Amino acid sequence: MPRARKHVPVVDLFAGPGGLGEGFSALDHEHIGFDVVLSVEKDGAAHQTLLLRSFFRQFSETPPEYYEYLKGERSFDNLFRAFPSEATAATDRCLHLEMGPRTTKHVYRHIEKAVGNAKQWVLVGGPPCQAYSVVGRSRLTKMARTSFEENEKHVLYREYLRILALYKPPLFVMENVKGLLSATYGGNSTFERIISDLSSPTVAIRESMKHRIPQARRGGDYTILPLVQPSRAKLRPEDFIIPAEKFGIPQKRHRVILLGVRSDLVLPSGMGLQSSGAPTVGDVLADLPPLRSQLSREKDDAAAWMQAIRHTMQGFRPADLDAAILETMKDALGCLRSSAGSGGRWVAKANRAALPPTALTEWIIDPAMDFVVNHETRKHIPEDLIRYLFVASYALVRPASPKLHQFPAELLPNHQNVVDTLRHRHGFFNDRFRVQIERQPATTVTSHICKDGHYFIHHDPTQCRSWTVREAARVQTFPDNYFFEGTRTDQYRQVGNAVPPYLARQIAGVVASVLSATMK
Repeated sequence: MPRARKHVPVVDLFAGPGGLGEGFSALDHEHIGFDVVLSVEKDGAAHQTLLLRSFFRQFSETPPEYYEYLKGERSFDNLFRAFPSEATAATDRCLHLEMGPRTTKHVYRHIEKAVGNAKQWVLVGGPPCQAYSVVGRSRLTKMARTSFEENEKHVLYREYLRILALYKPPLFVMENVKGLLSATYGGNSTFERIISDLSSPTVAIRESMKHRIPQARRGGDYTILPLVQPSRAKLRPEDFIIPAEKFGIPQKRHRVILLGVRSDLVLPSGMGLQSSGAPTVGDVLADLPPLRSQLSREKDDAAAWMQAIRHTMQGFRPADLDAAILETMKDALGCLRSSAGSGGRWVAKANRAALPPTALTEWIIDPAMDFVVNHETRKHIPEDLIRYLFVASYALVRPASPKLHQFPAELLPNHQNVVDTLRHRHGFFNDRFRVQIERQPATTVTSHICKDGHYFIHHDPTQCRSWTVREAARVQTFPDNYFFEGTRTDQYRQVGNAVPPYLARQIAGVVASVLSATMK
């Protein structure tokens, strides 16, 4: 007789817009189904995004009213009033709160209520870990200890350890930046200290727990594992890096992701992510409506935009530019769209070829949507528009993004950093304008995308612009019906900070295999 499908609670801390939770909730496994019962996030816009997505997940079939909200045809409050039981369930699952000593008990109450009596549940989320171990606090001077206590990263890391020590979830997944591997404190590896802390969280947190959480039990040690099967018996720090492009993500995103398995659980053999081909930028953006950038500090419409580019191009007489690149720029200039819009909250899909049917595109596309959301361009100055035209044209001729020393002199920004970069031909500024190559995976989408778009220039030279939020979300593998709340800056930041949901779903599959083996 086949086993019934077990629903396993998931608690998502430092949730951001919910990339990890989305992947877990969407897993289709024979024996295990994950239910995101609690998401905790301090940022107001990200919390609103989480709340809407939790509401979306309450339905087995998406109601038309949800799509009406995406188009701005009804308000958030109106949508929630139309479905009070689903709205209540979503609200109960999304906690808008900044974790720390003052909110500890509040978080505990919500975890206990959300998890209930479940013996099998999963903790996910990535606290800031660029900190030294709490074990070393007793050796600090009074001044150093005070500084430690006031540092948000240290506090949040300690709160995460406390939850592991007190509740001892069977499994946890923790994500962090690759730079964590090379971080040191006092000459010692921060990463090795963190692995030690996570392996025995009760020991690591004992000093601060003994007065605040007396009911914490001994035991609850964890085995910390990589999600990719290493090729050697002895693990190295780099074995914990997940190169996302090797697992079906159209982005060269390399992050440290740790899988913690409580020591009493049985590990199945051959556990780990299965590699697959790397989709490209074009594979996930090809069907999106083409847009023009908006103009900064002057009249903005399609005619003014075209005039600004052509006027700037009229005086462009580079003596140091490959003829093929210049010809490509001129060709693009003749193809500028006088009817091009700059997008908005939603944009109707053009009659263009659909994306090729792959597992990823089926994950992204919602057949009920003949429009896309969060697809609005930034404002750019005319001088940057021609730079965007150049780098996109360069990439069509040579499939690479030009470094600053490969720019025509006329296009170089008037900035001291440019002078220093050209002198040494390296440094941060050398990659100041980066086009994303159509037939390659993108570079890492980070929260810096909210600052400016120079690192995420669209590959089509006729659009002369940086990515929209939706384009960044596509590369991050968020489904099209995933709506990001807040200002456009808020939306960019949420997308850049997230774990790609399509990767998270694969991680959820590994977690499910461990839980399924335990149930046998």
